[in-house]
Amino acid sequence: MDNLPKTQTDDFPAFTGIYPNQTTGGNEPPVSGGGDTSNNQPKPIGVTSAPPPPPFTSTATQGESKLNPPPSTVVPPPEPNPAPTSPPLMSTVAEPFGQTAAPVETVPPTPVVSPLAPEPSPKAPKTAFNLDEKPPPPPKKSGPRRWLLTLVFLVVLVVLGFVAFKVVGQFLTGSKPVTLTYWGLWEEEAFLKPAIDEYKKTHPQVEIVYTKQSPKQYRERLQAAITRGEGPDIFRFHNTWVPMLKDDLAPAGKTGYQASEIEQTFYPVVKDDLVIGGKVYGAPMMFDGLGLYYNEDLLKAASITPPTSWDDLRKAALALTVKDNTGQIITAGAALGTANNIEHFSDILGVMLLQNGADLKNPITKEAVDALAFYRLFAEKPNEVWNNTLDNSILAFANGRVAFIFAPSWQALTIKQLNPNLKFQIVPIPQLPGTNITWAAYWVEGVSAKSKYQDEAWEFLKYLTSKQTLTTIYTETTKAKERPFGEPYARVDLAQTLINDPYAGAYIRQAPTAKSFFLASRTYDNGLNDRMIKYLEDAVNSLDKGVANQAALETAASGFTQVLNSFGGTASGK
Repeated sequence: MDNLPKTQTDDFPAFTGIYPNQTTGGNEPPVSGGGDTSNNQPKPIGVTSAPPPPPFTSTATQGESKLNPPPSTVVPPPEPNPAPTSPPLMSTVAEPFGQTAAPVETVPPTPVVSPLAPEPSPKAPKTAFNLDEKPPPPPKKSGPRRWLLTLVFLVVLVVLGFVAFKVVGQFLTGSKPVTLTYWGLWEEEAFLKPAIDEYKKTHPQVEIVYTKQSPKQYRERLQAAITRGEGPDIFRFHNTWVPMLKDDLAPAGKTGYQASEIEQTFYPVVKDDLVIGGKVYGAPMMFDGLGLYYNEDLLKAASITPPTSWDDLRKAALALTVKDNTGQIITAGAALGTANNIEHFSDILGVMLLQNGADLKNPITKEAVDALAFYRLFAEKPNEVWNNTLDNSILAFANGRVAFIFAPSWQALTIKQLNPNLKFQIVPIPQLPGTNITWAAYWVEGVSAKSKYQDEAWEFLKYLTSKQTLTTIYTETTKAKERPFGEPYARVDLAQTLINDPYAGAYIRQAPTAKSFFLASRTYDNGLNDRMIKYLEDAVNSLDKGVANQAALETAASGFTQVLNSFGGTASGK
């Protein structure tokens, strides 16, 4: 930036003389532009002339001071075009030795020019206040380049300040930047984003990167990535996968759930599935299982109420089954009795075995045989209400071709997409007399054992499964027009908010008595569940070939043992 001159001559008026008064002598410089000075020209040496009369005349005798004229002093007349003068001044003429003269009104006298004074120079000498001196050039104007440099400087300053603030803040708080990768399966990122953004307000150093994964071969891809050290910090897994992921799951530490908190916060099945040896290996955001779907129009036309027991279901299915003249089923009563064309058949048969008191790890007892026989009864002639010639059970229900099916809550979305006009309801599954056992098959969030930020990940999971956060996610989910409901809550303290919901309510009412086992369908794990289901499927299909129920189950039990042993037995006491 250019330096401004130390003295600006335009800021001060030029002055080269002063008015003489009683305190100034006659040797002061002349006043520029004063009166006539023609008599003040210097004379040649040796030439004398009478001096001009002084401005003050005195009649004092010899010895009186000429500098103290008497009061009768006559002020000379002003010269033509006199210079402007100050207003008259009241002054006191000084008397020698303390004598005081009477005050008189005076005007500044015309400057006295000494006869010996040199001729004034036509050009005044250079002084700091000389107007004749050429002023320095004005400072250069700032151009666009200067403005650009200033702007760049300010931007750099702001960035450096922000970085310094972050560094100092992290130093003072002991925090450091953390990026948590999160693999999900079913929910879109948009549904989780408001909850994640809210978390970052109180945890600005934590970045959450959510990725929705495909369910196909998900379990295998997940474990392979974790083994390579490239897996996510947080991931979704099925509640039945704990035996398969035992080496990949990090138990909750000081920032996660304690076993007692799991027991108090979630339904009992969650503790059974996820707490092993007093350590917590996951936390659920949702709950699901089996519900009994029924076609409203078909039941209304036949004046049938939704059944609550298996015996009532059997009677209602028989009454609602419609066959043609050849005995082919046109409208099925209930999708039960087979394996290949019934979605979730393993879940259905699994809960029937549990209700009847069978041991699912070794289903060869009378309780297991009786449960299989009853299931098979729905597809046996001459009183079958379902058979292998019919469409897939979900598709048949959406087309109005079957009165009852069993399915988890998310299949309601599939059915509504297939037939938006279908009227249906969902109620809890039937029970045997004196029993109250339902089915659980749900997804859980866990933390990788290879994560560098296990405490931070568990802290986020505890927030993600909190009451307020789950409510926020559910609300965001239902904003989508294709989602009339969200994932049913796994928290006990949120039960009343959904217990009367037409879609999720049945699952909430069944959650307190739910049980789970490694026969959960649609997990796509290519492992524990899929292999166990395959043995059970073979057992059911063998009945069409005349194999007895006992023999079929013995074969299945042998296969169950092999699968369970390959994954270290069972987890969580199953």
